[in-house]
Amino acid sequence: MKISYLAEHPQFIDALAPLVSAQLRPIDPEETLDGRVEKLHAHLNRDILPIAWIAHSKSRVFGTAALRVKDLPGREDLTPWPGGVFVVPRYRGRGIGAALCEAVERKAASIDTAPRLYLFTLDKQAWYSRLGWEMYESCSWCGHPGDIMVKSPAAPNNHSTGRQICR
Repeated sequence: MKISYLAEHPQFIDALAPLVSAQLRPIDPEETLDGRVEKLHAHLNRDILPIAWIAHSKSRVFGTAALRVKDLPGREDLTPWPGGVFVVPRYRGRGIGAALCEAVERKAASIDTAPRLYLFTLDKQAWYSRLGWEMYESCSWCGHPGDIMVKSPAAPNNHSTGRQICR
C-alpha cells in the first residue's frame, strides 16, 4: 500500500466517489454523486488547500483523506480541518485510516497552516482519540450530533514509520 496525493492518481476518483457518496447520503440529504466527483476534483492539489490523499496499490484504491481550510459550516473560525477520511469497508481495520491521517498531519505541519488541526466526527471519537485527538466541543452536522476534536500537528519526521508517505 502507498499513500499518494490524489492529484497523482485522479483515475481513482471514479471508484471513490460512489463509495463516499453512498456513505454520506443517509446523513447529508444534499449529497450527490456528481457533487462528490466535483469535490474530489477540487482536491487535486499538492501545495494549496484543499488537498486529498489516497491509499492505493497500482490498481486498487483503499481510502482517502483531505486537508481543508474549512469543513464544518458555522465554524469557519477554526482552521485547518482534516476531513473526508474514508476507507473502503472491506479494507477497514488494517491501519489505512491511520496512515491517511498521518499523511494529512504531516502536510499540515510542513506548511505551518496553524498550531492546531480540527476535525468533526459523528461516531469515531474513540478511534481518533487513539490517534492523539482530544475533544474540543460537541456540535451537530445536518441535524446529527457529533464532536469537534483538536490536535497539534506533529513536526515532520520522515523516519517515524515504514510506510511510503506522499512519494
